[in-house]
Parts: sequence; C-alpha cells; structure tokens
Amino acid sequence: MEIIDNQNEIINFQKIAKNIQPSPGEIPDIIGLDIYGETISLLGEVCGDHIIYLDFKKRFNLDERIKQADLTDRIEVSNRLKQLKNKAGILLSDVSGHSITDYLLNAMLHQAFLVGANYELSLYGEITLDLFETINQRFHKSSSIDKFITMIYGEIHNNGDFRFVSAGHPLPLIFSNEWNRVVNIDDLNLTSYPPIGTLPSESNIDKELSGNLLGFKERYSINNLNVMGKGDILVLFTDGFMETRNGECNYIAEKLERQLIKVKHLKARDIFLSIKEDFINYCGTPDDDATMIIIKKV
Repeated sequence: MEIIDNQNEIINFQKIAKNIQPSPGEIPDIIGLDIYGETISLLGEVCGDHIIYLDFKKRFNLDERIKQADLTDRIEVSNRLKQLKNKAGILLSDVSGHSITDYLLNAMLHQAFLVGANYELSLYGEITLDLFETINQRFHKSSSIDKFITMIYGEIHNNGDFRFVSAGHPLPLIFSNEWNRVVNIDDLNLTSYPPIGTLPSESNIDKELSGNLLGFKERYSINNLNVMGKGDILVLFTDGFMETRNGECNYIAEKLERQLIKVKHLKARDIFLSIKEDFINYCGTPDDDATMIIIKKV
C-alpha cells in the first residue's frame, strides 16, 4: 500500500491554488477607472479569500459574440455585449474556516462562476442572477452546513455606476473626494442575502425535491450605487479587515477613513499598499485572510 506524502500533497495543492489566483494582467483596464486589489494571506497561495476579475473585453471575445448575435438577429444580446466594453466585473469571496483544504470551496466557486459566465454571455449577453441562484443551490447540495462562502459580485461601469449582489458579504464603502469622508449608504436599502450554500434557493425549480427545515433563500436582487464622481473611491473588502485580534480590532470602522484622507490622491495600487501597511501597524499581524479592492474614479 502506497504511503501518502502529506507534504507533497500540500505542495501540489498550493500549485493548483496558484494557477487560479488573479495575475496582474487580469486587473481590469477600463478608461476612467483605476483598479487594484490584493489579499493579505495567512497561508501563502492557499487562503480563504479569492478574487476573480472580469475585464470582459480581455477575457472574452466580445466582437465575435456580437457578430454571432447580429447574424441571428438577437439585437438585445448584441447591445448588452457592446455595453460590456465599458464595464468590469469583480467577484470577491471569503470561505468560512482557515485550513488549507477550505480553499477547495473557492476553487469550486471559481470554476463554476467562470463556466457559467462564459455560457451566459453567449446566450444572454450578460451575467444574470440565475447564475448565482444555480451556484447557491449547487453549494447547498454539496457542502456541509458549517462550510459556506460569503461573496460579492459587482460590475463597475466607467461612468462610476456599480451594480452588485451580496451573499452574506460586507457591503462596499464609498469615499467621497469632494466631502473628504466615507459616504453613509445605510439609507439606500441595500440588500445582502445569506452566504452561498447556507439555504436553498426559493426560485429553484427542484426545491420541492429537497425540503429544508430552515426555509429558503429569497431570489437575489441587484443593488445599485451610482454616487461615484471624479476622485471618489469604491472599496470592497473581506471581514479580515474588521475582525483582527479575535474581533478586537476593526480597521474599517476605526481607521480606514483617516487613511483614505491621507492617500486619496494616489493611484489605486499605492492606496492599497498604504492601507495594508497602516492596517498591519494598527491591528498587528492579521489572524485571518484580509482582502481589499480599490476602485478609483479618475
């Protein structure tokens, strides 16, 4: 019987994880926007946070899809595809747990989302909420009750509009360049749904075949933020920035705004790096993976 080499298995797992990490070239290049994001990871390449960037015009052959839609008189699909040239999609997820193998859930989400996105762009010319309903239902079937994923997926237009869906994830923040502060968005009635996989989808056609004692998740809806002007900064992040030192240090609430005031004039990458340094200096060595994505309107 062959003895499993645990160390080699871990190294192999890390190689697989590295291959689905976003490369610098995947960061969207959209006129009017400056975007940069990074994860402060506890375990190197393998971590509980994950980013997927969609620069639609770089990742997908939009022109060929538009051509095919026009040839088949699918005018609405063609128009939606054309709009994607001025947009970027960003998915940020956070798996419960800190072990190396917890990253498997992120790998599953990565593949499911990109396969679904490719299919939906060809069929509908956009990524629909049905994709996330399907992903939620699949994860509910295949993951245990104590293993789940919080997720935010949004599309940012170069005019500053941000449309997103949130599944148990911290809501984004907007820093106003004009007012020199973080804008209060609490009165915008933004909606966040349960984490991916915790409840089956109410809209799933097969829901009657798998009853659930805890009930069902309502159908996802889209949140809209359209308050970004020149110099404003949209911030996406995971709860590692809010719960360091066993929840004693909340950098987002206690320090982020002051740091943004100091560095708002910088490029997105430099803004992130300054926040990363300030975060570690203020909260100490993180005890959870922490990810932040900076989107600056220029």
